[in-house]
Amino acid sequence: MPEGHTIHRAARDHHRIFAGKQLTISSPQGRFAEGAALLSGRQCSCVEAFGKHLIYHFDHSDVLHIHLGLFGRIRKHKLPETEPKGAVRVRLVGDTHVIDINGPTICQILPRQEFLRLINRIGPDVLRSDANPDLVFNRISKSKAPIGRLIMDQSVMAGIGNIYRSEILWRQSIHPETPGSAISRDMFDRIWNDAKELLAIGVKHNAIITTNTNPRAKSRYRERVNIFAKTICPTCKGAIRRFEISGRRAYLCETCQPLTG
Repeated sequence: MPEGHTIHRAARDHHRIFAGKQLTISSPQGRFAEGAALLSGRQCSCVEAFGKHLIYHFDHSDVLHIHLGLFGRIRKHKLPETEPKGAVRVRLVGDTHVIDINGPTICQILPRQEFLRLINRIGPDVLRSDANPDLVFNRISKSKAPIGRLIMDQSVMAGIGNIYRSEILWRQSIHPETPGSAISRDMFDRIWNDAKELLAIGVKHNAIITTNTNPRAKSRYRERVNIFAKTICPTCKGAIRRFEISGRRAYLCETCQPLTG
């Protein structure tokens, strides 16, 4: 599943090419044909992200709500239009670019009130300037659930996925099974600030980079991480433990991340 930086990167790019433009919208696959017909020809006012939710705002206060889920994919290319690749749920065409979205878990039109209810269910997003970390800490500090589950709960803290979870907690020497109630304000601030920094790097480079080495310039490269899907800790050279939290894989160095609390 794409992590928060991917959706924020898409929102930034799509806002740049679509904001203030009249869009032609279709559903080559056919599953969103009715919704596409309602939006086509209308002006897109802005595009933004809330955690892993991609939101296109249109005139008359309607929004197009996209959640890619596990298998969704976004493709962007310049005009002219080409034949859709695969089952394209929705195609958005501006005056310079085409956006195709394949296989999203959610693709729906929301009126204003439903949109507001949606964003009220989403926790503060580390990449948004209006995020309030105090709300996140208040929820974490009152919970006995493990911090590794809480920071991936999108209703608590939005945008963090599997890879960032393992990497951030390792970087901050925090065991993922530490109860939320045992997380001090200082520990939480380190988690929040590291997440904010790392996801911003992810938006900039369109890749997950959690190592302290400088990314290569002017090149396309894969994720660069410390312990996720690794076997040896780069700091202590001890074994990395793989286990599951709520059915999702997590990674841990028990030497560098001792369990307390």
